[in-house]
Formats: sequence, structure tokens, C-alpha cells
Amino acid sequence: MEKNKKIVLPGGAGLVGQNLVVELKKLGYTNIVVIDKHTANINILRRLHPEVICIEEDLVNDGQWQLHMKDAAAIVMLQAQIGSKSSADFVANNINSTQMVLDAAKKYSIPYIVHISSSVVESVADDDYTDTKKRQEEMVKLSGIKHCVLRPTLMFGLFDRKHLGWLSRFMKRIPIFPIPGHGRYMRQPLYVGDFCRIIENCLQTQPDGQIYNISGREQVDYIDIIREIKKVQNLHTWIVKIPYSLFWVLIATYGLFSRNPPFTTSQLEALTAKDEFELIPWWEIFDTRATPFAEAIKETFCDSEYSNVVLEF
Repeated sequence: MEKNKKIVLPGGAGLVGQNLVVELKKLGYTNIVVIDKHTANINILRRLHPEVICIEEDLVNDGQWQLHMKDAAAIVMLQAQIGSKSSADFVANNINSTQMVLDAAKKYSIPYIVHISSSVVESVADDDYTDTKKRQEEMVKLSGIKHCVLRPTLMFGLFDRKHLGWLSRFMKRIPIFPIPGHGRYMRQPLYVGDFCRIIENCLQTQPDGQIYNISGREQVDYIDIIREIKKVQNLHTWIVKIPYSLFWVLIATYGLFSRNPPFTTSQLEALTAKDEFELIPWWEIFDTRATPFAEAIKETFCDSEYSNVVLEF
């Protein structure tokens, strides 16, 4: 794929999209279109990358965004509702938006899609996010458009407004950081910088009909993730284990007063679900480096020109 060809990123102002724009520009891509409804986050992208075409519209509605799909060489489908107290939000942003993007892709004969799914489609979790991501993936598979599917595990990295980014900012503000239960909940965190290089490889090689489970190469317990974040930022926060039931009540109570809580009881339950995801040698398949976890955490929070850029929820 020639690097002056148009690439469209629906939902591209979030964690993966912001990092993907940085990576694609670094590799010489010059024709990038981002479509996202989040005003603050797409304005951040405009400020950081004025040469990128940014369309602030909602994918569930007809709009000018569909015209920008014309002549695209590929779509990287990034839009996703990750957390909400409303089932309707998951349906709108994971199902309805996908149908709109696929319809536009067919109308303009876009030849290739890289669909960003999620490891939750093979999880034991049972919630709105898991259900709608499974349905979203099936829609892409049945679209008739040449595509590949990437299923990443929990991601972290630059521009992380939720997950580890939120935990880091929370740790800076409080003297005591609570850990649910024993904290030994195995995670396979995936560095988003590595994941973006995988996406770029897919754009170039265009595997057809392939599904790849992309897990972090290292298994790290939740409590050790928190300790590593504390270490690289030289924080003095006291990490304290509290009973799981109390932690659940605190999260549920917080959710009563927040329309879009950064951490929900469903996510807490998923954290402790004891999932272990397949680890394929993606560093060989996609000819890219697997950044060591400690190095990736340091780059995320300390060593990049984008480390202090924070997206909104």
C-alpha cells in the first residue's frame, strides 16, 4: 500500500487512534482522515497534527463524514463504547456505528478494513461491552469486504485516559491507593505503541479473513502494574489491599454520582475473572518489536513528548 493513499480512522481520537496517527506519520503516511464525535479529544488531535483531516461527527448519523470515505484505500475501524451505565450507548456506538461505516465502505468500494475488536470476545465476562463487541466483529466478518480482525487485550500507553492512565493520575492525587483483595489478578497488558505497529503491518500486507489475538507478551499481576507505575513516577502513595466486597461497594457508590465512571463494577468483575488469553508470536508474525513492560511504562509516563497529553473521558 502506497503511503500517500487515504486511510480513514473512524473513532480515531481515542487511545489507539491518537497513537496510530503518531506512528503512521513517523512511518511516512501523508493522507490520514480521523472521524470522531468527541469534541475535546479531536481538538487535541487537531492541535498536535494540523495536517491530519479531522471530522467531528457522530458515526451513527448521516453526515459529511461519509463523503470523506470516498477514494479511501483502507479503514482502520476503531470506534467503540468501552464503558457506560447505559446499554443503549453500547448498541449505538458498537453496533449502529459499525453498520453505518460498513455501508459507506460498500458504497465507495473501499478495498480493505482492519477491524479492532477485543480479547473480550473470548472472555468469560458477560456484559454489554462483551456482547456488543462480539456482534460488531460478526458484522465485519459478514460484510463481504476484505478484512482482518485484531483482538487486543487491555492496552496502555500514551494518551491513556482510562485504564492505567487514570490509575496513574488517581495515584498522584491521593496518599493511599486501594487494591481489591490480594491484587494477584494476572493481566496481559499490551503496549499500544506495539499494537499500532501491528496495525500498520496489516495495512501493508492486508491479510484476508484472518483473526489475530494480540496479548501483551508479559504476564503481570494487577498489583505489580500499580507498583511499576508508582516506581517510574517516583510517587510516595501507600498501596493498601482492601476486601474485594468493600472495593466493589466503593466503585458502585462512585458510579451513582458519575455519568461516565472511569472504572465500573463490571470492569472490576472482569479484572478478577481469571481470563488467560492466547499468546501468539505477533512480534514475528508482524515483524515488530515487543517492548518490555517496564520500558513501555517508563515511556508512557515519563519519556515521550506526549506523556503529559491527557484525553477526556
